[in-house]
Amino acid sequence: MSAPLRAQPLSDEEGAAYARDGFVLRRGQLDHTELNRWSARFEDLVYGRVPSPPKATLMRDVEVVKGATKPRTPLHAINKLLSFEHDPVLWEYAVHPVVLTPVRSIVGDALHSISSNVFNKPPGVDGRHPLHQDLRYFSLRPADKIVATWTAIDACTRENGCLSVVPGSHRDGLGVHGDPEWTHVNRGFFALENPDLERRVHLPMERGDLLLFHPLLIHGSGRNRSRGFRRAISTHYASAECERPEQPRKRPPVMRLIPA
Repeated sequence: MSAPLRAQPLSDEEGAAYARDGFVLRRGQLDHTELNRWSARFEDLVYGRVPSPPKATLMRDVEVVKGATKPRTPLHAINKLLSFEHDPVLWEYAVHPVVLTPVRSIVGDALHSISSNVFNKPPGVDGRHPLHQDLRYFSLRPADKIVATWTAIDACTRENGCLSVVPGSHRDGLGVHGDPEWTHVNRGFFALENPDLERRVHLPMERGDLLLFHPLLIHGSGRNRSRGFRRAISTHYASAECERPEQPRKRPPVMRLIPA
């Protein structure tokens, strides 16, 4: 592959695209050596070869939990790793200059991580994620000071369940979310009611591609119909200017200050 691009803020054209569409896709940003390191670390955590970091959660797919599918290996059972803020290897992604530099173009220099995931869409399970908006999960405001990054560790295709988005949907506000009418639904997989499927576009990504998107952008992903995994790594960031209303919390937030 060609050498990864050096860390760069959003260009004027990219900034205009983000304001218009709610997302920017940058190709070939992360080196395959780094991707392999993070993928191997994820597998080490799944197999217990290294200690699980504090507050991290390995989430089994609902079909495995309910006995609808018998996984071939422990790796085939895991839907995602939630909250890797305290894992020294995976945290390298969250503070990588190629990731942080465009993030700071959007939300400013002073920021925190507010969510982190390694997504592990395995073969042999449904694994869909319904169309939704990430702001459904966050109480921090304002929304314009929050941004998601999502990087393909494996090539993401229509066959293995790449992301799909509804361009411009971030300008329509937060919609109503509920449970999708599926036989098995992973915990926390809420579905936006009545999304405009005519506007939906699919975003195939190669290894190392970096997607930045607004927390109100409608997005989701399909089934993995391939024989391999579809793995990705993601972090959400919020400006230090964001505020959280006083209200009961189901789960204490896992946040970490990003050094300037």
